[in-house]
Amino acid sequence: MKSDLLIQRIKERRYDDLFEDIYVDKKLIDYQCKRYVSALENFQSIYGCKDITVLSVPGRSEIGGNHTDHQCGKVLAASINLDMIAVVSAEKSNYINIISDKRKVNGIKINELDFRREETHSSRGLVKGVLKKFDDDFYRIGGFNAYMTSDVPVGSGLSSSAAFEVMVATIINCLYNRFEVDPITIAKYCQYAENVYFGKPSGLMDQMACSVGNLIGIDFADPKRPQVKRIDTNFSQSDYSLCIVDCQGSHASLTDDYAAIVQDMKTVAQFFGKEYLRDVTYQQILANTNELRKKAGDRAVLRALHVISENKRVEKEIAHLKNADFSSFLHYVKESGNSSYKYLQNIYSMKNYQQQPLALALCISENILQDKGVCRVHGGGFAGTIQVFVQNDFVNEYKAEIEKIFGLNSCKVLNVRKYGAIAVFK
Repeated sequence: MKSDLLIQRIKERRYDDLFEDIYVDKKLIDYQCKRYVSALENFQSIYGCKDITVLSVPGRSEIGGNHTDHQCGKVLAASINLDMIAVVSAEKSNYINIISDKRKVNGIKINELDFRREETHSSRGLVKGVLKKFDDDFYRIGGFNAYMTSDVPVGSGLSSSAAFEVMVATIINCLYNRFEVDPITIAKYCQYAENVYFGKPSGLMDQMACSVGNLIGIDFADPKRPQVKRIDTNFSQSDYSLCIVDCQGSHASLTDDYAAIVQDMKTVAQFFGKEYLRDVTYQQILANTNELRKKAGDRAVLRALHVISENKRVEKEIAHLKNADFSSFLHYVKESGNSSYKYLQNIYSMKNYQQQPLALALCISENILQDKGVCRVHGGGFAGTIQVFVQNDFVNEYKAEIEKIFGLNSCKVLNVRKYGAIAVFK
């Protein structure tokens, strides 16, 4: 469809039902209409009026399974109704050009995809890594022009980087492969790009939740073939709302902190001759604690114990959600948060221990909420966001109080969206 024609039709409100279906909130229709029109107009101002496709990739919220995915563990995650959208057109010159409200990546040649160390920790590296996996697996790749805009805050723990990776992969999948590549494979390609080309040793959970969508349980026992199951539950009937509070911290310069978590866990697993903690038991660690403390240190032992317990918590959370027992589910959400704080220790970075916005947000939230909800660290930790489940009749009061500390609109009330990466218009 031509970009100018789509602009006209959106302004005529032909797609209101579609936007409500995607964003799960009738109150957001006006905003999304304006947002899409603005993105299309920006695309036209940069590239001209062309035949375009518009794609959407959601952010994600980790509900359970904090730092378990890279240990072949279990995760409960959901795609949310904050997303990245891209207006794209195929480019015959075999160059990739991306301009967005947060990134500018121009002039990538699709026949020059080799890894370059100077491109680590860059968007350019991520794009090249994703395309390299498509090419290695003999899928078609090609050039494109794109304008992207995102409502997923950078450094928020809602996976803005994973949404970007999945968006690049979805563009290639849509424009050149007719969506032949399944969402799980897309997530693996994106993890490869982040691990190898970007240089961050992340697990697969972020990319999986963004790509697959909905509320899902993921078992990474076989990382090459993770088991993904949709969890059929209706959060709107729980009397609680899912909120994310942006604590105004940045994930920049935290790669070493994330890498240390993986290394600590790897050291403990290797003590038992295993590659991942999935194959180590709580009893084994307790029986060998003294030797482990000498070899790996106390922090590594605590982090290993967290992962093993967290896998069991995910199973319980899923079971209680399936039974619509939301009170018991929230008990384990709180327990997960306590374990992450005390044992996983991903609340603040020791490199900058005077800055502890997550700890402050958790402390203040517990005092505001009392018995009206629970809170926990969200995502990778160290900076970014906390997750809060708040009784519906208390959301406005909680939002007003926490925003006195972290600023207007720092608290976002979210909905679980049923779609992962999709083509909205093509």
